[in-house]
Amino acid sequence: MSAIRVFVEMGQKRIIASAVDWPGWCRGGRDESSALQALADYGARYAQAMQRMKIEFEVPAGSSEMKVIERQAGNASTDYGVPGIVFEGDREPLDRVEFERLQMRLLACWQAFDHAMQLAEFKELRKGPRGGGRDLDAIFEHVLLAERQAYLGRLAWKLKTEEVPVSSEALSQTRQEVLAALAAGMNGDLPKQGPRGGSVWPLRYFIRRAAWHVLDHTWEIEDRIV
Repeated sequence: MSAIRVFVEMGQKRIIASAVDWPGWCRGGRDESSALQALADYGARYAQAMQRMKIEFEVPAGSSEMKVIERQAGNASTDYGVPGIVFEGDREPLDRVEFERLQMRLLACWQAFDHAMQLAEFKELRKGPRGGGRDLDAIFEHVLLAERQAYLGRLAWKLKTEEVPVSSEALSQTRQEVLAALAAGMNGDLPKQGPRGGSVWPLRYFIRRAAWHVLDHTWEIEDRIV
């Protein structure tokens, strides 16, 4: 298989490796070697997510198949375990074919989350070592509000409906808003800055970050089902 292109962000306490061409496939470690190995170890789980959209994905044999194409210093988000750095590669122009390919991979991550929610319905989620951890409803609400309030805001996208009840219908509506915002971005119809002057996320980074967030919680749910 061809080398898997990877971004590496280097925090003070944590290193995060993100697959450039496979949004959502992102893992961390204490150093670059362990982060790349963790990424490789999750290849089979990522493949399962892609299968729901019948996307072909070849599971890597190990971290030797990873090729780091860019490294950047991390920030507080990196040390918290969140991929928080926009790389130069994220700013590269997107043609229509690649955009649709990345968007389909985001859709696959959404479907993986929906499947995990169905698996966990009426089941108990294992608590953390100190009794922590959101319950299923709280995870769902967190994912919905993150996409609706935080992520769409980083595209300077104005929601058609500002407030909605926490429901599967609201999540579906929010996803349609995400797709509309991405389409607007491809057409050059998004502003360069947000209403308060903040920078707008490049589309590549938005897809990569949004896919990571929903897939990370997908795997959390799967791992915590009792």
